[in-house]
Amino acid sequence: MLTSKSNRRRSLLGGVDSARSAVNRIGFAVLALGAVMVVGAIGYVVLGFTPLEAMYQTVTTVATVGFREVRPLTTAGQVFTMVLILLGVGVVLYNLGVIVEALTEGHLRAHLERRHMDRSIAALRGHIIICGYGRVGRAAAAQLIATGNDVVVIDSDESRLVGLTTPHLQGNALDDATLRAAGIAQARALIVALDTDTDTVYVTLSARALRPDLVIISRARTVDAKEKMVLAGATRAVNPQLIGGRRMASFALHRDVAEFLDVVMHDEDIDYRIDQIRIPEGSSVSGRAIGELDLFQRSGAQVLGLRLPDRGRFVANPPPDTVLSAGMTVIALGDSAQISTLSGFLGS
Repeated sequence: MLTSKSNRRRSLLGGVDSARSAVNRIGFAVLALGAVMVVGAIGYVVLGFTPLEAMYQTVTTVATVGFREVRPLTTAGQVFTMVLILLGVGVVLYNLGVIVEALTEGHLRAHLERRHMDRSIAALRGHIIICGYGRVGRAAAAQLIATGNDVVVIDSDESRLVGLTTPHLQGNALDDATLRAAGIAQARALIVALDTDTDTVYVTLSARALRPDLVIISRARTVDAKEKMVLAGATRAVNPQLIGGRRMASFALHRDVAEFLDVVMHDEDIDYRIDQIRIPEGSSVSGRAIGELDLFQRSGAQVLGLRLPDRGRFVANPPPDTVLSAGMTVIALGDSAQISTLSGFLGS
């Protein structure tokens, strides 16, 4: 199944195949014209012309401008000139046709736009790659962009990418070359939301092999697939239907709590948010208790919880005597300035 799909979507940047083909035809046409010019110049030199005369005679002949011959032509020269005219006119007309086609059909513009986007993607650092631009992928991209994150989208369906201004690639996410082109080496995280769980597992395996330290979020269409995706290397496997059902239940039972969390996490119109801050090696807070540091007075941000190093367990509402250490993740609530102040203090 994977092989057949991969064969159907083998091109890395399938949406620009026609553009690249047009550019290749232009290159071939220019090379052909150059070859005709070289052959013509060499032929006239053999016929006794000087190099400058030979080049001049070749240009005027190929261009069919009707100027007189630089020197009288022998029978051999006349035959050679007729052959050169036929070849030259054919090549010139081919050049004109290729250029007009590239301009009128937009292939050249598409190629230039693709080159510009490729350079933009190559310059990104700390971005998030989204494989699959369906409903889940679109929602994830919209939320990430709204919160100021750089996003690169990969999808094999060209129709999903029409009009998309976000950096994107039309290609097969199952190919490692596509992931590399999307900048997986410099990415912060990868979201895999493909059409089937099989493809999602395959991409998760590939991405984990390319970047052992990458955060990978995989979309599971079934509950049973979640465990397989974690085994394949996903940092987290998410079932949107299951999460959606749980949120609906939360709104029914705890409406105010659910709305508060929804606003804090997803509403870009307010400044308050829940964020995470990792304590780096060598931080001055390492080995000191939360109560001693008085983090709320220093920053205004409220510490909601901690996660122990190496993705250990969570500690909710940590007591004042909790000792911080490098590798811990502090989960805090506050506005942008408060979170920034807390992050600077914990990282100092």
